[in-house]
Amino acid sequence: MKRRVAGLTFLLAATFAGAASAQEGVIAHGIAMHGEPRYAADFTHLDYANPEAPRGGMLVQAAVGTFDSLNPFIVLGRTAAGVRGYHFASLMARSWDEPFSLYGYVAQSIETPADRSWVAFRLNPDARFHDGTPITVDDVIFSMEALREHGIPGFRRNYARIASVERIGEDGVRFRFNDEADRETPLIIALMPILSRAYYSAHPVDQTTLEIPLGAGPYRITTVDPGRSITYARVEDWWADDLPMFRGLYNFDTLRFDYYRDASISLEAFKSGEYNFRREDNAERWASAYDFPAVASGEVTLLEMPHRRPDGMRAFVFNTRRPHFADPRVRRALAYAFDFEWINRSFLHEQYSRTDSLFVNSELAAQGVPEGDELVLLEPFRGQVPEALFTEPYALPTTDGSGNARANLRIARDMLQEAGWSVEDGVLTEEATGQAFSFEILLRDAADERIALAFADNLRRLGIQATVRTVDIAQYGARTDTYDFDMIVHHWRVTLSPGAEQNLYWGSTSATIEGTRNYAGVEDPVVDALIGALEDARDRDALVAAARALDRVLLWGHYVVPLYHNTTDRIAFWGDLRWVEDADPLYGLVVESFWQGR
Repeated sequence: MKRRVAGLTFLLAATFAGAASAQEGVIAHGIAMHGEPRYAADFTHLDYANPEAPRGGMLVQAAVGTFDSLNPFIVLGRTAAGVRGYHFASLMARSWDEPFSLYGYVAQSIETPADRSWVAFRLNPDARFHDGTPITVDDVIFSMEALREHGIPGFRRNYARIASVERIGEDGVRFRFNDEADRETPLIIALMPILSRAYYSAHPVDQTTLEIPLGAGPYRITTVDPGRSITYARVEDWWADDLPMFRGLYNFDTLRFDYYRDASISLEAFKSGEYNFRREDNAERWASAYDFPAVASGEVTLLEMPHRRPDGMRAFVFNTRRPHFADPRVRRALAYAFDFEWINRSFLHEQYSRTDSLFVNSELAAQGVPEGDELVLLEPFRGQVPEALFTEPYALPTTDGSGNARANLRIARDMLQEAGWSVEDGVLTEEATGQAFSFEILLRDAADERIALAFADNLRRLGIQATVRTVDIAQYGARTDTYDFDMIVHHWRVTLSPGAEQNLYWGSTSATIEGTRNYAGVEDPVVDALIGALEDARDRDALVAAARALDRVLLWGHYVVPLYHNTTDRIAFWGDLRWVEDADPLYGLVVESFWQGR
C-alpha cells in the first residue's frame, strides 16, 4: 500500500549558545550557525530517534556505479558508499531537525568567542578507535594537517583558514583563525573527521586503497567486494552509543550497499528482493514502476513524505571555459530551447515543478525584485550585473506544453543573432570566425537521456548540433574533475545554512582547481563578494538576504538551464521497518533512525 505521511514543520535554527568577548569563549555542549541550538545541555536524545528502539537486523541499500577506494578524503578514486559517515567519527555531529547545529561527539564540548576568531574543543575521554586505542589531541592535530595538505579541495580551503593550533592540557585543542575565516569556520572545523595518527603513519593518507582503514564510527567495514558491494557491522559497545546525539540511532546490526550499473537495474533488483531499502529520486519511476506484486501483498511499503529542505539546483550546466559558452547572451538564448512543460507532460507524468532557484523550496530563494537588506547588498554592484536584475523578477521561458516551441525558438534565434551567430545552410555559425555551433552533452545517468535528447532536438532547430553521450561513472568523474566537457547535468545540493561550500560551487578560486564543483567555471567578483556576505552573516536575516542576492546574481548570469524538482521524499522498503512517525526532521526521514519492527 502507498502511505502518505503528514508534512514537516519548518524550523529556524540556530549560533553558539551564550555570549562572549573576543578574548573569552563560552564552553557549551553544542553550537548553531545562528541563534540558539534546539537541544539544551541536558537533552537525552534527538526528537527523531527512539532510545528504546530494538537492535538487530540488516539494512541493504543500492548504490549506482562502482567504487575503487576506501579513502573518502582525497580527490583520487571513487569511495564506497557510507565510509566517511559510518566508519569514521568527527569532532561533532549534526542534527537534522535544524538548519545547521552541531553537538558533542569526539569532542564533548566546544568553546568559541563572540567574534568566532578561534574555536576550542575538549575531547571525550571515552573516545576510541576501533582497535581500542584512545583518540588524542595528537590525532586531531594530525587529522587537520593531513587533510589540509592532501584532502579534497573543501578540506584544503577550509583548513587553510587555521593560523595556529595549540594544546590545552591533555585533552583540549584550540584552533586560531586567520583573516580568511568567517563565522561558519568554527562549525566547519567541528565537522572534521578524525584520523588515527598511528595508523596513517604506516599507511599513506594521500592514496586510494581497498585496505580497511582504522576508524572510530558506529560501524566498521567487514567485507569489501571491489566495485560490487561493501558491508558494515555495528560496533558492539561502541564508545559513543550512549551519547545524546546517538541514542536510538544506528539500530541495524549490519549495513550493506550493493552496486548496480544504473538506477533502472537497481530498481529491478529491489523488486526481486535483492536489497530491502530504497530511496527513489525519480518521480516518473515512482509513478509508473512500483506497481508490482509485493506492493499489492503488503510485503513492500511505499512511503511518501513532503519535506521542507531546499532541493538545490539540478540543471544543464554550461562550461563557460568553452568559447561558445562564454557569452551570457548565448547561454540565455539556449535556455529558450528547453521545453519543460512538454517534457513534464510527456515524460514525467506531470510530477515535477520547474526549478527557478539555487535554494528552491526554502526562504533562501530569490523572490520578486530585490528589496530591503538584499537590495542593500546588491546596490554597490550596479553596472557589474544586468540592470534588469533590479527591476524584473527572474523568469524562465515557458510554453503551452504542446511541443510547439516555435515562439521561444524565434526569441532564441534573435538573441543568437544579436550575439553574433547566424544560420548558414541550416547550421548556426559564428559570424566572426565561421565556426559552426556544436557541443556534447555528457551524462552519467541513462535516465537523463530522453530529456537531453529532447533538448538537443530543439537545439537542432536552431542550427546547433548537440550530441548526447552517456558514459560510466569512472569516465564521467575523470572528465568532470578536470572540466573536460561542454555541458553536463548536475545537481548542487544545498542546506538551509549555506556557507563556505558555495565557494566550491561558484567561487572564482575554485574555477581552476580540479575536483571542485564549480563546473560552470564562474569567475565573477560580484559572486565572490556575495559568498563572502553569506559566510559573514551574523544572524538569520542577514543569511537569508545574502543567499537571495547570490541566488539572483547567479540566475541572471545564465550559467545553467534549470531543470525541475519534487518536494516529496519517496521511500520503498521490504518487511517491517519502523521510525518515529510523529517526529519532524527538517531535512526529511533519517535512515539512521529506523529499526527492524517488532
